[in-house]
Amino acid sequence: MTVFTNPVLPGMYPDPSVCRVGDTYYLANSSFEYFPGLPLHSSTDLVTWTPVGHAVDRPGQAALLDLAGVPDSGGLYAPTLRHHDGVFFLACTVVGGGADASFLLTATDPAGPWSDPVFLEGARGIDPTIFFHEGRAWWAGCRLAEPGAYPGQTEIWLRELDPVAGRLLGQEHILWTGAVAGAVWAEGPHLYAHDGWIYLVAAEGGTERNHAVSVARSRVVTGPYVGNPGNPILSHRQLGATASVQNVGHADLVEAGDGSWWALALGVRVRDGGHLLGRETFLAPVGWESGWPVVNPGAGRLGERGSTPFTSADAPTPADLHDTFPPGPLAAHWLGVRGPASGAHTAADGLHLESPPPATTTGADTGAVGSTSTPPPAPRTPTAFLGYRLRHPDLLAGIHLVLPHPGVTAGLALRQSDGFGLRIELAHAPAGWAVTAIAREAGVDTVLGRMRLGHVAAGAVLGLSAELSAAGVAFSVTVAGVTSLVALTDAALLTTERAGGFVGTLVGPFVSGEPGHPVTITAFDYAPLP
Repeated sequence: MTVFTNPVLPGMYPDPSVCRVGDTYYLANSSFEYFPGLPLHSSTDLVTWTPVGHAVDRPGQAALLDLAGVPDSGGLYAPTLRHHDGVFFLACTVVGGGADASFLLTATDPAGPWSDPVFLEGARGIDPTIFFHEGRAWWAGCRLAEPGAYPGQTEIWLRELDPVAGRLLGQEHILWTGAVAGAVWAEGPHLYAHDGWIYLVAAEGGTERNHAVSVARSRVVTGPYVGNPGNPILSHRQLGATASVQNVGHADLVEAGDGSWWALALGVRVRDGGHLLGRETFLAPVGWESGWPVVNPGAGRLGERGSTPFTSADAPTPADLHDTFPPGPLAAHWLGVRGPASGAHTAADGLHLESPPPATTTGADTGAVGSTSTPPPAPRTPTAFLGYRLRHPDLLAGIHLVLPHPGVTAGLALRQSDGFGLRIELAHAPAGWAVTAIAREAGVDTVLGRMRLGHVAAGAVLGLSAELSAAGVAFSVTVAGVTSLVALTDAALLTTERAGGFVGTLVGPFVSGEPGHPVTITAFDYAPLP
């Protein structure tokens, strides 16, 4: 038995999709504009999730998907991961940019290599899923109904799939438009066979406070489907604004080897009316009553704690991180914006991070996540940034860096999108070196506090840190062993409720200014606070 505390995969791991191969479960999540994309984990107990890689981890894949051209909160949406006849299949959609289409990836090992994306002609909309049943393969997706009975009404459509050729076949079938009249965005469909029925599980209500999971069933894959009279089968919208976990939905179900069923769903942990960690992955048991799935029987909502009857051979991922960037490939927990981080490589003395020239920048910024319906902020100086997912509501993160070239600005950023974020930066001015804390909201920078350091010896190592707590974000600088507070500010602009979009906050080093002068980051530290 393994006891768990939700979320089982904390931080920005939204839209979970799970499949089982033998006694091992594999999980995929959305990654939006970040690279490497589509993170994959494995587990034997549904609780202890070990990273195994990313399905999009080659620059060539990112180029085919035009990841460089996607907006904030665009990119790789809602994957579905399935296994059939020794092959892993991953269906996904890239939103924004030049591609803007659904595609299929395949691999014989979830650790890779994964194929280049195969785009499916006729696969309109988002949130594709794959279903293998009785010797045939099916592809279902979500798109706006035309015409819809009300704004935001969508339909779940289905066609047969040739999984080898990567193309759709035959007639299209409309399966579902949602359980509740007037509810928007029936999306994230998944299909399952159980006890002579085909079950269609879908999210609806949008991925905010009205999010929910509903289910319908049919005797045949192509329908017609009849909804569960008890829909929705999972939601926290009825709990009100004070609930600590909200926005619950987008579930995928999996049958364990012992015949039990489980759901992995997304949710957000709310503090002071907002969330900044992003949508996270939660676990719940599933029972069957009167031919319908029941999530967390007896409770009907996600539990704070629970247990599975399975055991894990893997140790949990440590909550703390101390990364000295040893020589070799950059650790997979580091994310670039819209592609590999420009000018980032490891060496014996740490990470060397260099500002990209204007012609090669991918638009990375040290702000945060804006709505895809909002025009991008005015361009800023090209910036190299590496981000690490925030996974705890209270934490301390920091970097140690060698004093940079005077023409370079370097620092630590909390990135929500290009337009929203917080940062602390070290820069040289006529009066000497200074550290400045800055808030960026809707593309506009505001100075929160500044500390002049005056003369600092060449080669000196300084520390920059951010402490996140209920009090806000405290930015500090450490020089010659002495730590000083630079600014204390509200964290609200890091929340999705303020910034819009669909992603969580990343923290990490950034560099801007004159190209050709890499900054040495000797260490990055991350630790949750009690």
